[in-house]
Amino acid sequence: MWMFDLMIRGGRVIDPETAFDAIADVAVKDGTIVAIGALPEPAGRTVDADGLVVTAGFVDLHGHGQSIPADRMQAFDGVTTSLELEIGVLPVARWYEEQANAGRVLNYGASAGWVFGRIAAMTSQQTQPTIEGMGLAMRDRRWVTDAADPAETAEIVERVRTGLEQGALGIGFPNAYAPGTGIKELSELCSLAAGFGTPTFTHIAFMSNVDPLSSIEGYTRLIGLAGSTGAHMHICHFNSTSLLDVERAAELVRNAQAQGLKVTVEAYPYGTGSTVISADFFSDPAFPTRFGTDYGAIEVVASRHRFRDRDELLRAQQENAGALVLIHFLDVAANDRHRNLLDVSVMFPGGIIASDAMPWTLPNGSTYIGDAWPLPEDAVSHPRSSGTFTKFLKEWVRERQAISLLEGLAKCSLLPARLLEGCTPAMRRKGRLQIGCDADIVAFDFAALTDRADFTRMNAPSEGVRHLLVGGEAVIADGDLVRNARPGRPIRRPTP
Repeated sequence: MWMFDLMIRGGRVIDPETAFDAIADVAVKDGTIVAIGALPEPAGRTVDADGLVVTAGFVDLHGHGQSIPADRMQAFDGVTTSLELEIGVLPVARWYEEQANAGRVLNYGASAGWVFGRIAAMTSQQTQPTIEGMGLAMRDRRWVTDAADPAETAEIVERVRTGLEQGALGIGFPNAYAPGTGIKELSELCSLAAGFGTPTFTHIAFMSNVDPLSSIEGYTRLIGLAGSTGAHMHICHFNSTSLLDVERAAELVRNAQAQGLKVTVEAYPYGTGSTVISADFFSDPAFPTRFGTDYGAIEVVASRHRFRDRDELLRAQQENAGALVLIHFLDVAANDRHRNLLDVSVMFPGGIIASDAMPWTLPNGSTYIGDAWPLPEDAVSHPRSSGTFTKFLKEWVRERQAISLLEGLAKCSLLPARLLEGCTPAMRRKGRLQIGCDADIVAFDFAALTDRADFTRMNAPSEGVRHLLVGGEAVIADGDLVRNARPGRPIRRPTP
């Protein structure tokens, strides 16, 4: 009988919480880190980590893929836990059961999907609790455009409450997809989150560079909800929802935090966003003014088609409401001003890196959920689904040295774990490389770490991750995918 199941030998071990940074061995037993240091004892399996950084696997708060192919691509990006928190799911218990039955590569979890409660309460539609399902439900737009009446509000709140009681990690608030929602409904739900001690994960209500209904109005409203209800309001994709006003948005958030309000942010390191084509803000007649761009900035993921005008866009919304599109809102390749704006969101003090990873789409518009590896040549998604964390570490940490490696790793692992650990005790064992923590571990070659996916080849896995363990089980070994690995476990709040 071996003393340890696994020994990771001789790597540069970094723990983002204690700032431990030294050449050391890491021993794993029964899925837990049990020893760190110079360890002479033998193990059942040994991994040579000479020249590699060994640290806690990354925790992604914002992954819409939630499937085996999405997990595999994120594994090469260093992710060990992928959570669907912005849109969420309903019913929560059924979703967790479905994931367990399907088998997952990475740890998984979800918030209670308020928007699906709205769809159910205000329309007769049945839809899957996915981003594509949300898009398809926009065929009956009352849940998008109208305030709920008192009876509907009560039903929405009760559906979300049930989701929390079933172990959801918070409440997902993609408010921009239902901009007609009344403040009374939102405030009641925020009070519900505060009562359960869970965060909310919010896509602010408005995306626009100009008033009225500007992004700044959206942030001001969100901060007001934090102050009036006591809810923890976590801002999703701080970069894309702020558009060109991120400097002012950052000032508002800093002021809110200085007053003790529970407001936090996340961002991804790209100047292009992605969502469903049927999003209400695309059909706004003032879209070019509000976004500061023309319709050619909207690109269909599956076909790479760009729109000529609003009429063509409206037709596409009717034909395939669930189709995924890219929205090119910052030209970071050519515009210094835009690169600086992206920096404001990515480098926000205490801010988290989160991918907003999208599902993988085939040319016919269907979502790919198969077992092929590598992914099919024609499977596409936003490059952030492949390279968010490696891109951030390569560009901001290694190449530009805008932030230290220790601080950069904390934004990818420790800070997202801390955001959730107050309501979800399992997260106290994530995002750290310490004795007693879960053996969710990534070992990467820092000099070789790089994202490879771009808008011409979206499905190229990142490079540099040599080993990735989930609960002590190898998902990547010596740079290769372990195809039959399904070690992912649910991350869920305790239920009675």
